[in-house]
Amino acid sequence: MFSRQALRTIPLTIGACLLMGCMTPSPYAPRLQGQQTGYTDLSLTQNRYRVTFTGNSATPRETVEGYLLLRAAEVTRAAGYNSFVFDTRNTDANTTYSTTPGFGDPFYGGYGGYGRRSGFSFGTGFGIGTGGYGRGLGYGSGFGFGSGFGFPYDPNVDIVTRTNYEAYAEIVLLTPEQAAKETRALKASDVISHLTPGAVSNPAT
Repeated sequence: MFSRQALRTIPLTIGACLLMGCMTPSPYAPRLQGQQTGYTDLSLTQNRYRVTFTGNSATPRETVEGYLLLRAAEVTRAAGYNSFVFDTRNTDANTTYSTTPGFGDPFYGGYGGYGRRSGFSFGTGFGIGTGGYGRGLGYGSGFGFGSGFGFPYDPNVDIVTRTNYEAYAEIVLLTPEQAAKETRALKASDVISHLTPGAVSNPAT
């Protein structure tokens, strides 16, 4: 038999899974037209490129930034260079909020639950009205109580916060002479050999 606490968490888990789409981290792949995740690169000059990587909400920030570094190294090698330097680099966090109906307690009501509920209400009213044929004055009060079984509606909702990261940078490709004088220079071959997609998404702890 499931405990009451376990049964209470089952609908929430299912609802969150449906809302999130049970997504997995974004793969290391180009961002194609119409897609929202992946890497892009654009040549600005002969030796300057803009590189980006955008992940979904299941992709950690460290993975997104690692994929940006890997793509920068690949662009450097593809252009015939072996060293580069970051001229600018940043990471944006984009947060969205979604709501899903609260599922409540399956024993005592709530959205999607079957249970027993009771309630009590009391109200009063007072009004003055005028019309084409006279005017009137009225006052009334009343109360009520009821209980029963059924599928009650619970207006509570759960708020789901999702954050995805986009890392972007401009890189400058360096000749061997320039790289020798630049303390921030990175060797593309070293980056590529250390940052495979598997190593980036599953860093050693």
